[in-house]
Amino acid sequence: MKRFETLYINGHWVASHSNEQLEVVNPANGEIYASVPSADNEDVNTAVQAAKAAFEDWSQQPAEVRAAAIHDIADKMQARASELTDAIVASMGCPVSISAEMQVQSAIDAFRSFAALAGNVDDIHEYPSHIEITEAIGVCVLINPWNYPLSQLVGKLGPALAAGCTVVVKPAEQTPIQDIILAEIINQSSLPDGVFNLLTGVGSKIGGALCSHNLVDMVSFTGSTQAGIKVAEAAAPTVKRVCQELGGKSPFIITKGADFAAAVRYGVEDVMLNTGQTCSALTRMLVPAEHLAEVETIAKQVAGEWIMGDPADAKTNLGPLSSHKQQARVLEYIAKGIAEGAKLLCGGTEVPEAFSKGAYVAPTIFSAVSNNMVIAQEEIFGPVLCILPYDDISQAIEIANDTPFGLASAVYGENRAEAIKVAKKIRAGQCYLQGAFFNTDAPFGGYKQSGNGREWGKEGLKEYTEVKALFVDDCP
Repeated sequence: MKRFETLYINGHWVASHSNEQLEVVNPANGEIYASVPSADNEDVNTAVQAAKAAFEDWSQQPAEVRAAAIHDIADKMQARASELTDAIVASMGCPVSISAEMQVQSAIDAFRSFAALAGNVDDIHEYPSHIEITEAIGVCVLINPWNYPLSQLVGKLGPALAAGCTVVVKPAEQTPIQDIILAEIINQSSLPDGVFNLLTGVGSKIGGALCSHNLVDMVSFTGSTQAGIKVAEAAAPTVKRVCQELGGKSPFIITKGADFAAAVRYGVEDVMLNTGQTCSALTRMLVPAEHLAEVETIAKQVAGEWIMGDPADAKTNLGPLSSHKQQARVLEYIAKGIAEGAKLLCGGTEVPEAFSKGAYVAPTIFSAVSNNMVIAQEEIFGPVLCILPYDDISQAIEIANDTPFGLASAVYGENRAEAIKVAKKIRAGQCYLQGAFFNTDAPFGGYKQSGNGREWGKEGLKEYTEVKALFVDDCP
């Protein structure tokens, strides 16, 4: 078992005031993988004070200095990519065949991309009556989830550093190890002391102190909608900016003229990837009623290609869920779907004996689902797909929008023109057309209860800035 005994604050490794440790469990076998310090509110105050003290100097550094620091960190991440991968495989259960590229390499590349955007903050826009300049917003608290722990971290840290902000990072208690590795990297980088601070701990214990601290200017949070509400409530008295990426129940409309073999495969694979633990997963597949039987056959066949196994085995493509708690939650939803009368095509609540020690759930597909069922309305966050039949495209759009969420969506039409026409009527922050995939140059964020603000690319950078107007007269 790995044991980490210090937090990273103001460029130094320091003991937590709480003297408590938090266990990190390997969800593939239920064994303790590591332990980390469980920070308390006094640690929060120390870290925020350090970030505040470092802000004035760091925010005044020119773009080339901020960009160079990002590249320096990215280079060192690349050198330790295998360690970062191992940490995610062991603490989250994502198969190594997926983690190496999707969880780690893509995160390193995305982090590096913010170096090129650092100059945007230094731009000056002159108008006849005023000048507009952009400044870093200040001290930022970055609270990250366990499902894409490194990607979500760099999606916040990259724009924060590019803008000139200082940060206090709080990883999910299930997956803190890659953050500790990153802190080790930053400790050896050109980033000044105090710009990056890391607190491992339990969100319910220190989240309130982080979000309500009067020296914090912004909170960026990724997690459940319920937790996001608590974050917003804690931040409200000090009127700080809150950027949230929350839950989803994303619709995928397949039209009558689509290539069903390609479209259904795309939809099933999207849901099974990362064992269904993706906030933007296309978990509601809407298909023409007359093609339901064809869709069921294809979906069941594709689901059969996802084989449970040891996430450390390169041949595995479906690992465990992140924890036994998450496993119990997903199995409960599957039981509800069966009780509601949905047609179970594959999977279910049974866990093979060979995987009884791990947090495994078999690829599960329900068909003949109505949109008022619990499994169609609530985020399950597991390898569970709901197939909903529709009569015409107007009904499909109505069903797609009949949800409290609005994070992502997809359309697979006869052609791109048809897909765009349908996509414009879906209330969601993103829409994937004709089998397209996520990329970090595009803004990411949701409508309705899926959150507010945007991450990634130029729009993500803006979240970490303030715009100042300088009023001028005619004299130079």
